[in-house]
Amino acid sequence: MGFYLFLLFTIVPLVELWLLVLLGQWTRAWVPILLVFVDAALGATLIRWQGVRVVRRIQEDLAAGRMPGDALIDGALFLLAAALLIAPGILTDVVGFALLIPPLRALVKRGVAACLRRHVQMQTARFTSTYPTGAAGNDEIIEAHVVSTRVEDMK
Repeated sequence: MGFYLFLLFTIVPLVELWLLVLLGQWTRAWVPILLVFVDAALGATLIRWQGVRVVRRIQEDLAAGRMPGDALIDGALFLLAAALLIAPGILTDVVGFALLIPPLRALVKRGVAACLRRHVQMQTARFTSTYPTGAAGNDEIIEAHVVSTRVEDMK
């Protein structure tokens, strides 16, 4: 894990800086600067527009009594896209914008959902009480969902 963090925080910014310098050499010096500002503004607009849709989907699922699994994954992908668009650079902007395109995000979402299915274990248990709860003497049924993660699979 430490190696991946090293790559993320050292190699990626160096490649981004190198690409911006190359773009400045091939064009004018102000082009990469303008590109960073335009990408940030466009990204913020797209995230606000798409983010509102995700929040509405989560609220609709919760109001209907459904678990908003897909909408929560979309929300996580939007947060990742926002972080990538805030970071100045060409590669991070391309990946950030790609996560905002619904068909590409659907591919990533399938991969994330498959990973979650592999690493998160869902167990259901049913408990019944032996004490009467009403005048008819019916048992009260309590359902519990236990979610546990297997830590050894996440390493």
